[in-house]
Amino acid sequence: MGALGSGFMEGFLKSWGVILASEIGDKTFFIAAIMAMRHSRKLVFAGAIGALAAMTVLSAALGWAAPNLISKKWTHYGATLLFFFFGARMIYEAITDAHANDNELEEVERELGDKSTKSGREGSDGKVGAAHHPALSPLRRLVSPVLLESFTLTFLAEWGDRSQIATIGLAAAADVFGVTLGGILGHAMCTGAAVLGGKHLAEHIHERMVAYFGGALFLIFGAHSLWSGVPE
Repeated sequence: MGALGSGFMEGFLKSWGVILASEIGDKTFFIAAIMAMRHSRKLVFAGAIGALAAMTVLSAALGWAAPNLISKKWTHYGATLLFFFFGARMIYEAITDAHANDNELEEVERELGDKSTKSGREGSDGKVGAAHHPALSPLRRLVSPVLLESFTLTFLAEWGDRSQIATIGLAAAADVFGVTLGGILGHAMCTGAAVLGGKHLAEHIHERMVAYFGGALFLIFGAHSLWSGVPE
């Protein structure tokens, strides 16, 4: 029981820390922040955390299945290499790109602005609605369009993101339930901060310091994984 509890807490804390270190100032963070400035915070949060929770469960399931398909030794050292790779890359990006945070914010604002312009143009032409999208009509009646947009944009932005890859690697080497719950809690905290004032918060956070901290955390996890060896 003690070993099980220890494994759960290790997976939980690692996953929680990785998400906090990699998601503050990330694309999904700004999507939630900007949408919350235009729409209901509750709907934006619900859509975003729904997408992130689904992605976390999917990623953890992939990581859990990996040792059953590939040798546990290879999955362990593969996860270790991922930690070192992402840690080194985050520190490298912090050194070389002083305006990464501004670029991320500008990209999200541009994408959401283009989407709003397109929606407005189609609406003025009378082409949006149940008549134009009959397949979406029942879904739109059941689910808020804002919640649906928040879910879709967040899910697509998170796909292939470093936090998703890190979650897969963690679940392959640590307790899958701990990794899943820690990841969801981390996402909930980051998304909550984003919808409550993410843009203002981002303007007062030094993105380079966050990247340095996140990179160091990844490197520490990589070193710990290498030192602890392949789990029994």
